[in-house]
Amino acid sequence: MKRDIAKFITNCDTCNRIKAERERPAGLMKPLEIPQWEWEKITMDFIVGLPRSPKGNDSIWVIVDRLTKSAHFIPVKASYKASQLAELYIQNILKLHGVPLSIVSDRGPQFTAQFWKSLHRALDTKLDYSTAYHPQTDGQTERVNQLLEDLLRACVLTCGPNWEASLPFAEFSYNNSYQASIEMSPFQALYGRQCRTPLMWEEAGERQFYGPAIGSRECGQREPQNLSESSEKLCRQAQRELTFEEGDFVYLKVSPLHGTKRFHTRGKLAPRYTRPFRIKMKVGDLAYELELPEHLSEVHPVFHVSQLRKCMRLPEDQISLVDNLEYLEYPVQILDRAEKGTRRTRIPVCKVLWNNHSEREATWEKESELREKYPHLFENDV
Repeated sequence: MKRDIAKFITNCDTCNRIKAERERPAGLMKPLEIPQWEWEKITMDFIVGLPRSPKGNDSIWVIVDRLTKSAHFIPVKASYKASQLAELYIQNILKLHGVPLSIVSDRGPQFTAQFWKSLHRALDTKLDYSTAYHPQTDGQTERVNQLLEDLLRACVLTCGPNWEASLPFAEFSYNNSYQASIEMSPFQALYGRQCRTPLMWEEAGERQFYGPAIGSRECGQREPQNLSESSEKLCRQAQRELTFEEGDFVYLKVSPLHGTKRFHTRGKLAPRYTRPFRIKMKVGDLAYELELPEHLSEVHPVFHVSQLRKCMRLPEDQISLVDNLEYLEYPVQILDRAEKGTRRTRIPVCKVLWNNHSEREATWEKESELREKYPHLFENDV
């Protein structure tokens, strides 16, 4: 009986879609190749949703050098096109550091635009995109974003709501802060000496404002070694190796979108995984391409192995997804009607059966809201 129960749970579609994994994260660590020169390989991302500044900017373009960890923070508007971003890129990066060999970024619309791709094809710069729904590929920039947001919060709390005026000071503070991975500050890694400033950066008796302790080239030789040691230390963290074969079916980790009134907390009790997809091919060492239906043709089909769970048995019913890999729930049938009232008013309610749910999970909803959102349910009313 114990074996039968374990087998049933292993093959149960509901259990596979809702149960959390109690194992180590899937996919072994595979660090990116360590650059050999400053600003040879960079990463970039956007911080969006900021309050509009007096100049009209509501986002920050974060560009980080993967070797020295030095960064530039450029205020932009979320409505900027790829051509406008290209002008800022030339003014703030190319004129100071030259043309990089590669750029790591996510799949935002600014970075996947044809103009952006054509520009870097002409500059002979390789564009490396992170896997869909797996930002860990560009974890360095995500971490810088977090630090920058914390700095701006402190600046706004002290100096007022104009975050753009505090952005140069935040960039100065970040570039002169000690980085454990390179064992020095980004400024020292880039220029070979500590930044000349009236602030006391070192301990008493160890300050050195003039003359570098070590030369720029010696600094440049230490950075790859320090980064290599940090990468090896990170890779030693235990992770679980997980592989699939071509033709296997896997569940995909997505977030649900509930467009109904009965879910008061968006996605809190939603399944962790959704319908099985067939694996088309393996991409690299840690990603797989899935066979998505036609209505999801605009979704990037490559996913990191940590977003997948093996399907042992195909379920009979499958949930339909929308373009952003989320699914909607909608009412199928009205099972019963009643009235709920207070001392002064009477409110008609309907017992509704939802798709992907049984009659036991039917809920009572206000008739007025159902008539407004789903008028087809009342077409048979006289």
